[in-house]
Parts: sequence; structure tokens; C-alpha cells
Amino acid sequence: LQNILHSFFSSIPLDWYRKNDIDSYEGYYASVIYALFNGAGLSVVAEDATSLGRIDLSVLHQDRVYILEFKVVGDKGDGSALKQLKEKRYNEKYLGKYREIYLIGIEFSKKRRNIVNFEMEKA
Repeated sequence: LQNILHSFFSSIPLDWYRKNDIDSYEGYYASVIYALFNGAGLSVVAEDATSLGRIDLSVLHQDRVYILEFKVVGDKGDGSALKQLKEKRYNEKYLGKYREIYLIGIEFSKKRRNIVNFEMEKA
């Protein structure tokens, strides 16, 4: 998944970033990934509300749920995306409903306009 997303963002033309600062916003990256998964026919929930906050993106597939958190950082990732998923216990929303729950933290560099940290673990 990491390689697919990295390649995908690498293919977005430089000209699309000119005269705007869209690459500085988490919502841009979330929207692109939302469109990619939704276009692939997966069940996707954006801004998925829980009792402690909002999951950036939940992807529901068969007996699995993938909970994604996105962050825009400097040149290097700092683990803040996965850390937030754990601290907010976002996985608890889906306990007992899905056999497998995965937490995925993805951090993007606004300078590189691509993934600089990708962490995934089973909850």
C-alpha cells in the first residue's frame, strides 16, 4: 500500500501545485486517498466520528477495517499520525464488528509532496 500511494503522489504533475498551497493541507492528501479507495469500489468513511474525535478515513472491507490518520509534516515524519490513532483509541469504535482492525498513520512532507512516514499495525 505504501509503495502504491507513494507512486501515485509522485505522478501528480508539478504544475498542479503552482500558485496555490494545497500541498500544505491535510485535507488535500486525505481527499486524494479517499477518491482512490472510493474509485476502487471500497466502502470509505471520511471524518468518521468517535467519542474522542474524528478518524480521517476508515476503509471497510469484508471482515477488516483500516483506520487511517494523515499528517502534514516537515521533511521527516515524526510518528504523530500513528500516535494519535493510539491515543484517541479510534479502534474501539469497531471492536466486535470486524475480525481485524489495522491502524495506518501516513505523514506527508509539504516540501516533497509525498509520504515521508508510513506506519501500519494491527490493533
